[in-house]
Amino acid sequence: MRGTATRTAAAAGMLLAALTGCASRQTHDGADAGTKQPAATRALTTVPDVGPSFQKRIPAASRQVVVVYGDGRNSPDATVVLYTKRGITQGVKQGITQGGTWQKESSWPAHNARKGWTTDHHENDGRSPVGVFTLTDAGGALKNPGSKLPYTRSAAFETPSWWLKPYRHDFDYVIAIDYNRVKGTSPSDPTRPEGEKKGGSIWLHMDHGSGTSACVSLSKAGMEHLLTTLDPAAHPVVVMGDRAELKA
Repeated sequence: MRGTATRTAAAAGMLLAALTGCASRQTHDGADAGTKQPAATRALTTVPDVGPSFQKRIPAASRQVVVVYGDGRNSPDATVVLYTKRGITQGVKQGITQGGTWQKESSWPAHNARKGWTTDHHENDGRSPVGVFTLTDAGGALKNPGSKLPYTRSAAFETPSWWLKPYRHDFDYVIAIDYNRVKGTSPSDPTRPEGEKKGGSIWLHMDHGSGTSACVSLSKAGMEHLLTTLDPAAHPVVVMGDRAELKA
């Protein structure tokens, strides 16, 4: 959902709308390089601070989970953590993982929508959708850094020249969050199967230091790490929401 763009012609307008949904009207700048976790971590049988209702929505085949822990329901501040499932002994080829434990690999300071979170997201509501979503496609204005996800480099990700300086690199790297979109297409594809009112074009992308319109943003180093680590064979998903909602 791109609230800062004005739709002109049908195709051009839809593309510009797809580019502007993650930018907020704030002007604060800044990013954090993230924290790499040590190789040896405490064994976890479930993803930390994620309640049963969300745990059961994580596909059985998933071995990589990105969790966005929002600070509060109305807060734009968050932390992104990557967990990897280790020690699986059987069942992966059949699409079912058995055994194994979750290990915290890396974490980064992040931002979500400037108004916080919602369980009923709509276009231009200024909130990020709470839920569990697959991660299948990536892209950006920069060349592929070695992404394991299908990566589309395109001028479609270049931000308008009139955007404020802190926002001009927002879409250098993006990973599409599979909310109201067609999997297997570029993140810039504006198609919204559930209709325009449900919003869309919600991505993980580079941080400009403040809240977005609906996306989740983190540092360039964090995006590069996710792009080169998330593997389609591991069926990666994102679990996202404010901490209280995720624990419920």
